[in-house]
Amino acid sequence: MSHPDLSTERAGHSDDDHLRALGYEPQLDRKINLVANFALGFLYLSPMVSVVAIFGLGLTQAGAASIFWILIVGLGMLLVALVFGEIVSQFPIAGGLYQWTRRLWNGRAAWLMSWIYIGGITVGITSTALFSSGFIASLLFGTAEEPSLEASPLQTLIITLCVIGVALLFNLSGGKALARISQIGLAGELIGIIAVGFYLMVFQRKNDWSVFFDAMGTAGDGSYFGVFLGASLVGLYMFYGFEACGEVAEETPNPARSVPRAMVLTVCVGAVAAVFAFAGYIMAAPNLAQIVSGEETNPIPGILQSSLGTFGMKCFLVIVLISFLAGVMGQQTAVSRLVYSFARDDMFPGSHIIAKTSDSHLPRNALLITNVLPVLLVIYVYFSPDALFRIAAFQMLAGYCAFAIVILAALRARIRGWRPAGQFSLGRWGFLANIGALLYLLAGMVVLGKPDLSTDALPWYDQWIALLGFSIVAATGIAYLLIAKPHRRSRAPEGDAIEVADKLRRGAMASD
Repeated sequence: MSHPDLSTERAGHSDDDHLRALGYEPQLDRKINLVANFALGFLYLSPMVSVVAIFGLGLTQAGAASIFWILIVGLGMLLVALVFGEIVSQFPIAGGLYQWTRRLWNGRAAWLMSWIYIGGITVGITSTALFSSGFIASLLFGTAEEPSLEASPLQTLIITLCVIGVALLFNLSGGKALARISQIGLAGELIGIIAVGFYLMVFQRKNDWSVFFDAMGTAGDGSYFGVFLGASLVGLYMFYGFEACGEVAEETPNPARSVPRAMVLTVCVGAVAAVFAFAGYIMAAPNLAQIVSGEETNPIPGILQSSLGTFGMKCFLVIVLISFLAGVMGQQTAVSRLVYSFARDDMFPGSHIIAKTSDSHLPRNALLITNVLPVLLVIYVYFSPDALFRIAAFQMLAGYCAFAIVILAALRARIRGWRPAGQFSLGRWGFLANIGALLYLLAGMVVLGKPDLSTDALPWYDQWIALLGFSIVAATGIAYLLIAKPHRRSRAPEGDAIEVADKLRRGAMASD
């Protein structure tokens, strides 16, 4: 006769008690374990997808040395992940960034941060799905003679809508499906990166290691520093998504310990995997000079074709397709949980509809609503195909601003006396990590928001598109905040980080 796992049952009760102590009744099923939680963040960050999407951009900008931005940005984002880990360990609530800002600061700051973040992450669904079109076109229609294909605007429209639709269907099937697909995608991505990257570097190396320290003519007659700084987009476009681990904290057992671990693992493993993959493609590129000059705009399929053959290239592109799909699923999950948490506190237009959960304890309405804007943006890109990278620039600027607001809220709370009381803590190093993370994010915002003055061919509004788009979204959020005052309707707790920390410490002392 089998007996229930009492330790697991007690852990489940403890998680629910922690949630109730924070002011919420459990409504979501805890079916996303540590591995699945890490997989969700890792596939959202997706080093494979990131590398294949920005490989050509990085080499065109600064040559092979652009790879070093993966490590530089990775270290900055590791500081952010460590601070986020302290916060989520005390506040393991669905909605992540929104809840953290609300409890560390107040409802007004949480509203503005969430509005900006929702705008960025919604655009992220669009850009990730759009980036997949060229690789899926190469998978479906590529040949030995022409492995790299640029999808036509119509093909891009159809493929992108299919990717968004399939990811949404999987998400609507529940947390188990999300966990299963995330783990499959994680295994495929790690195998694809490690096996293929190792094979390319060891058995298909066509370039010398010295290329990583060669400008390859990218600086022209000017200074290489400015060119290298411009290639920072290689890292800045890559390191986001680890916060998704916290968005599903109410669906994760022992989230106070598991979620911080998953976020830190996502950044560290993601950085190592991305460097490995990026270096492998550079080493195996038979036409590196053409890629750097911009003659080859979609180089990855060609590199795989020359190294693995047509069949090997197709197999790898299948793994890439799975990674793109899982990445879109992760973004849909993150934004839907944030909007659900936002609506649960009556802070979002149409809250009474969005906050409802299905019979399977899934925020179905939030999932459906948050995919409307991505579909509209995909249609816009159909009529303006050159808008993709400009959309991605806004996405990252919005994400960095949202992160900076959370980190600023944490720093403000520390100055006022907050000491994180979760199971994950940096101790005396927390304050320095908090300052370092904020400085890094502000520097990233400057780089992402600066205009593209490299060519006079672009009209002024295209040169300033990232900052203009960000300003419109931020101004809209501020206007709604001032006019509708959603923070006044909500009775959810706010600004109680110090009080909650004291309560948790007293509870821990009593249990001991």
